[in-house]
Amino acid sequence: MKGCSFIVTAFFYVFCFNTSSIIYPLQISNIEYKVSSIEYQVSSIKYRVSSIEYQVSSIKYRVSSIENNPVPRPPYPGKYAIKNKRKNIYLCIWLIKEIFEGMNYIIFDNFRRNYLLPLTFTRPVGDIRIGILTIREKWEYYLGVKTSSLTEDYLSVKFPIEKGEDNILINGSILPDDQLVDEVKKLGINQVLVKDEVIIAMRLTASELDNMDDTEGMEELETNCEFLKLFATWDIFNNNDAALRADYEILTKGRESEPLSKTNTLLGNDIFIEKGAKIECATINTTTGPVYIGKNAEIMEGSMIRGPFALCNNSVVKMSAKIYGATTIGPYSKVGGELNNVVIFGYSNKAHDGYLGNSVIGEWCNLGADTNNSNLKNNYDLVKMWSYPDQTFVDTGLQFCGLVMGDHSKCGINTMFNTGTVIGVNSNIFGSGFQRNFIPSFAWGGTKGFDDFPIRKAIDIAKRVYSRRDIDFDENEQFILRSIKELTAMNTSY
Repeated sequence: MKGCSFIVTAFFYVFCFNTSSIIYPLQISNIEYKVSSIEYQVSSIKYRVSSIEYQVSSIKYRVSSIENNPVPRPPYPGKYAIKNKRKNIYLCIWLIKEIFEGMNYIIFDNFRRNYLLPLTFTRPVGDIRIGILTIREKWEYYLGVKTSSLTEDYLSVKFPIEKGEDNILINGSILPDDQLVDEVKKLGINQVLVKDEVIIAMRLTASELDNMDDTEGMEELETNCEFLKLFATWDIFNNNDAALRADYEILTKGRESEPLSKTNTLLGNDIFIEKGAKIECATINTTTGPVYIGKNAEIMEGSMIRGPFALCNNSVVKMSAKIYGATTIGPYSKVGGELNNVVIFGYSNKAHDGYLGNSVIGEWCNLGADTNNSNLKNNYDLVKMWSYPDQTFVDTGLQFCGLVMGDHSKCGINTMFNTGTVIGVNSNIFGSGFQRNFIPSFAWGGTKGFDDFPIRKAIDIAKRVYSRRDIDFDENEQFILRSIKELTAMNTSY
C-alpha cells in the first residue's frame, strides 16, 4: 500500500513542476482524499482476490473429495448431463458457480437421531446409507455443493460444522428429490420449511445459527412434497427399494454403462456397470428392479441376483451367492450366502454361507461363517425391536424384521440371531443357541453370558482392522469410540 501511495504522490509532484501549476491547499486536500480512496479500493480488491483464492482452494478440495469418494457417482453434480469428454468445460462452469454462490448448507440431527441408534452412535443421521448413496451424498448431489454437520459434540471432531453468513440447515433424516430441493433453495431468511410439524429445513444468518432450536417468530412454510424419511432403524431396509430406484436414476442419467460380459445371463436391461467392475458367469434379473455395479466391484461365478440391487465400489459378491432385492452392499465389503432386503453401510463382511434378511449392518462388522438370522416369527406376529430412547422393546409394525448391528461389532461362526435383534457398537458375540434380542455396546460373550469389552482391547482391534484397508484409526476415531463406551455404560447390566 505504501508503494501505491508513493507512486501516486510522485506522479502528482512531477505533473506540478512540469506545468508550473500552483496547488492550493483545497486542491491538495482533494487529491489526498482521492489517494486515500484509491488505497482503500486496492485493499478491497486484494481482500476479494484473497477470498476467491480461498474459495477456489476449497472447491479444489471438494472436487478431490468427489473424485475420491468411495461411492460411485457422476463426475460433477448439477442439472446438466455432460458426457465425460465435456467434463472439463462443465467443471469450469461449476467452479464459477461455486465461487459466486455463497449459500452454506448444514445437515443437522434432530431428536429422531436417538431412534436410529445404535447406527448413529458413530455417525450423524445424514451419513446413513440408504439406496446407493448416503443421505448426505444425495443432498450434495442435488445441491451441487459439499455440506457439513450439526451433530453431537463428540462426533464433531470427525464431522465438524462449517458456519457461513447465510445458512440453510437441512434435517438429516429426510431424503431429497427435485421438488423438495427446489423449495429448500427458495427459503428466505428466517423461514422454515415444515411438513406435519416436522422441520425439513430452515434458513438462518450466522448470528441466528446458535439459537436454531428457537423457531419462534420464524415464518413457517408448509410443503406438499411427498418424501422418504427415517423414523427408526427398520425404515432403512423397509424404504431401501424406493431409495435405491431413485439413486439409480440420478446416478445413471445421461451416462453409458460399461458392457456386460457374454458369460452372464441377463433378464431385462436395467443394469449399469461402472468402470473396472468384473462380472462373470452370473445370473442377473433386472425385471424386478435395477441393478447397479460400482467401480472396481466384482460378482463371482455362479451368483444369482434379483434387483433392485446395488454393489458399491470395491465390493465383492462371493461365488454362488443368492441375493434378493432390495439389497445394498456398501463400499469395500464382501458378501456370500443368501441375502434378502439387506443394507450394509460399508467396510463390512458377510463372506460365507448363511442367511441374512431384512437387516442393517453398520461399518467394520464381520459375520462369521454360517451366521443366520430370523426375520419372521413362527406365530407370524408383528416384530418388536429394542428402542434406545424408550429403553424397552417397541412394535415395529413389521412382520419381517431381522438384525440391526452397530459399527465394529462381530460374531463368530454358526451364530444364530433371533427375529428383531439389536446389537450395539463394538460387541463380540459367539456361542451356540439363539442370542438375546438386545445386546448392548462393548459386550463380549453370548448365550452363556457376557463380559465387558475393555476399551483398550477395542481400540487395538480397530487399529488392526483399519490397517488392513490402509486406513489410520486416528485420535478422532479413538475419541469417538471412548465416548460411546461412556455413553452406553447404562446398558451394560448383562
